[in-house]
Amino acid sequence: MKFTLSWLKDHLETEAPLAEIVEALTDLGLEVEGVEDPAETLGAFRIARVIEAAQHPDADRLRLCRVETWPDGPGGRPEEVQVVCGAPNARTGMVGVFAPVGTHIPGTGIDLKPGVIRGVESNGMLCSERELMISDDHDGIIDLPEDAPLGARFIDYAGLNDPVIEIAITPNRPDALGVRGVARDLAARGLGRLKPLEIIPVEGSFASPIGVEIAPELKDKGCPLFTGRVIRGVKNGPSPIWLQRRLKAIGLRPISALVDITNFFTFDLNRPLHVFDADKVKGNLHIHPAQGGEELAALDEKTYALQPGQMLISDDEGAESLAGIMGGEATGCTDATVNVFLESAYWDPITIAATGRALKINSDARYRFERGVDPAFTEPGLEAATRMILDLCGGEPSDVVRDGAVPDTTRSHAFDPARVVRIVGMDIPEAEQRATLETLGFRLENGQAFPPSWRPDIQGETDLVEEVARVASLTRLEGKPLPRPQVGVPRPVLTPMQRREGTARRMLAALGYNECVSYSFIDGDAAALFGGGGEDVRLENPISSEMTHLRPDLLPGLLQAAARNQARGFADLALFEVGPAFTGGAPGEQALQAAGLLVGAVAPRDPHGSRRAADLFDARADAEALLGAIGAPAKLQIGRDVAPWWHPGRSGVLTLGPKNVLAAFGELHPKVLRSLGIKGTAVAFTVWPAAVPFPRAQGATRAALTLHDHQAVERDFAFVLDAGVEAQAVLTAARGADKALIESVSVFDEFSGPKAEAQMGEGRKSLAISVRLQPSGKTLTEPEIESVSRKIVEKVSRATGGTLRG
Repeated sequence: MKFTLSWLKDHLETEAPLAEIVEALTDLGLEVEGVEDPAETLGAFRIARVIEAAQHPDADRLRLCRVETWPDGPGGRPEEVQVVCGAPNARTGMVGVFAPVGTHIPGTGIDLKPGVIRGVESNGMLCSERELMISDDHDGIIDLPEDAPLGARFIDYAGLNDPVIEIAITPNRPDALGVRGVARDLAARGLGRLKPLEIIPVEGSFASPIGVEIAPELKDKGCPLFTGRVIRGVKNGPSPIWLQRRLKAIGLRPISALVDITNFFTFDLNRPLHVFDADKVKGNLHIHPAQGGEELAALDEKTYALQPGQMLISDDEGAESLAGIMGGEATGCTDATVNVFLESAYWDPITIAATGRALKINSDARYRFERGVDPAFTEPGLEAATRMILDLCGGEPSDVVRDGAVPDTTRSHAFDPARVVRIVGMDIPEAEQRATLETLGFRLENGQAFPPSWRPDIQGETDLVEEVARVASLTRLEGKPLPRPQVGVPRPVLTPMQRREGTARRMLAALGYNECVSYSFIDGDAAALFGGGGEDVRLENPISSEMTHLRPDLLPGLLQAAARNQARGFADLALFEVGPAFTGGAPGEQALQAAGLLVGAVAPRDPHGSRRAADLFDARADAEALLGAIGAPAKLQIGRDVAPWWHPGRSGVLTLGPKNVLAAFGELHPKVLRSLGIKGTAVAFTVWPAAVPFPRAQGATRAALTLHDHQAVERDFAFVLDAGVEAQAVLTAARGADKALIESVSVFDEFSGPKAEAQMGEGRKSLAISVRLQPSGKTLTEPEIESVSRKIVEKVSRATGGTLRG
């Protein structure tokens, strides 16, 4: 959003300097992105007089000019300099614009230096309008009236000393897309007084020959209100210089008085308008949804094919305008236009945004309508534009024609001055709060604040607090310590799950993983690999084709990060992320996950040969370490019921009981790795922290350390088994032989393959386990140890069909 300082002062009565205005705008939330101050680029150009212009002694097209200048301004002493000039209109006695040596010429990009042209010294330049970048005229130097003040700055004399301010507008502040809205904020800050905006309706002298009609299905939402009137007998042509300068200053090209007036109101009052050549309109104007397939040649010289439901303005013969976005070429105004139909309407922001995005049209009107203009200013905007058209172009207005009604935007929120202190921490007097809101256009009655129609962003009490705080300036906010409770221990701030989430992050970092923070949106193909990608999690408005769906798991983001690292030569990776994954698009259909990924080796190269590739046991160990850190029981079951993206034979799940899955671990499926561009194998784990039960007692801690006075006993057993028997089955069976006495069971050797089959038979293997017996009441006797050993052999034999190896 751009505007000039003089334009701002049309609405704001202020003596504040430019620097103070710029600082206040940024502090108010209207961040200043840049200031173009003509004094910085054109301040050195002054009005001077040519004492004499004689023929150059050695060039037919050059003139040798003696120029009288005032380097210190009109009150200083004049100096005479010699300038070689090639302009055909240079003459004795003329008054022009002089640039001394050292001046930067913006139109050419050069810095003036003393020179010698065809053997004659030249010290400075008499300038054309193009060299000052105020027009494209370069046929001659600027020729000013004889009464122009000699020695004065040219920008002051020509009215060009008008800084241009550019501000960034956040989507929630459509009112600031008009200069008056910016002035209102500055007035609330105290930098001046907002000038009253008086709009006197123009009385029509005849009935409008063009009527308007809104399709019934659009009145509730698409186009609640459409107004307009015919103005006949206008004289279209170039707009006044003041209007052209303002439009040029903000980057718009002046076209004609009628078009320039509509552009002026778009930026001045955030009221987009449109003018039709009334003689080209056939019958009445109809606002209706497109059937699909209609084509419209627009003012940007492009033809658009309309899709069903997009809003059109049509006459009796066909489409004439894209509602709220761009007019049609067929009814556009030209210098020959005599009769016009001036339109002012209110359009639904969502409908305008969808149409503009679908047709890829960006216009100032669309930019404003899709953010929300003031619906109550629809007809007053028409009256104000009518007045300006009559003043600049003449003509005779008709009565206003309208269809629909102004949408009811009335709403109120409780106004409690004490909330500013509670929410923001700023002690602002109630009188100041009231004055701020009233200056911003709010109506305060009976403890309620009624937002103005031009502020659709005010949706609650907190928004009122924000308005008061930003106008008062958050720089007034002082840091203060939180009040300490007088008695007792303060309640915890974090919930148990938040603490568990923090513990998971610290634990994974301690295990050597690097944290990733990836987007919650991924592409549909990657989502499908991990059980997602359905319509219920597809975004209606994705920011790119690679972010179309909510992620069903954290692993796709980690794998994509790993692929990018591998492409840059980083082969050994340990990455983790803690965040939500989504099973659906409804509230509650998400779960917190903690995932880790290992790619490459687990140790750097060294002379001891300890480097090896990461395997599923590394993933399992890290998953168990994480589960232990967040409070999971030490003894968990291992299952094989894994999701399809895990390797079917090299993965598993850690469960607490048969149904409560706490984690999955193992190698990822080669198909998944190929699809995501991973070279080699990768192991990973996913932990669901919410599945780990919380301790029943609020103050539960780790169990007390138990020290045994009696010596433990370890016994080894080797079983001959079928090759398909899993080690977990053997461990579970052995552990169940005597749960009170058996402290731990572990595998320490496996003998399998051709050599094993040669000794034990085809399809057979040997598995050796170590069992630790820990007595608590007395030292074990040999018969007791033998009894437990027999139970272990019986349990394993019954569960697996194995026999004790001789």
